[in-house]
Amino acid sequence: QLRLVESGGGLGQPGGSLSLSCSASGFTSDYYGIAWFRQVPGKEREGVSCITNTPATPGMGDSVKGRFTVSIDNAKNTVTLQMGSLKPEDTGAYYCAAVQNRLHYVVERICALTLRPLDFQDWGQGIQVTVSA
Repeated sequence: QLRLVESGGGLGQPGGSLSLSCSASGFTSDYYGIAWFRQVPGKEREGVSCITNTPATPGMGDSVKGRFTVSIDNAKNTVTLQMGSLKPEDTGAYYCAAVQNRLHYVVERICALTLRPLDFQDWGQGIQVTVSA
């Protein structure tokens, strides 16, 4: 069974930076994508980033483009989200999620084009990020 473990997060200041990591284990397919979603009470879960274990370009949510970057260590199945130029509206519970498939273009399409929560089968427990002065 796929296992996702999140770490990092916590309290950050406006304009500052934080990082999140997601370590995955138990993949059964050749290709996978790992995404970050965030959610605040009363709002829908929002896609932040998604990266695959292929050369495809990562997908980034519109609200974080230019401020957040995502990288993957394929050897360790670990994804790191570097969050910069933090804003109070970045506050929320951040969830790591994974999708896997035997076809690379399936995970690439999900990561780069759609980034919808319903496409991801496995989820981490979530980790809190708070941006406040």
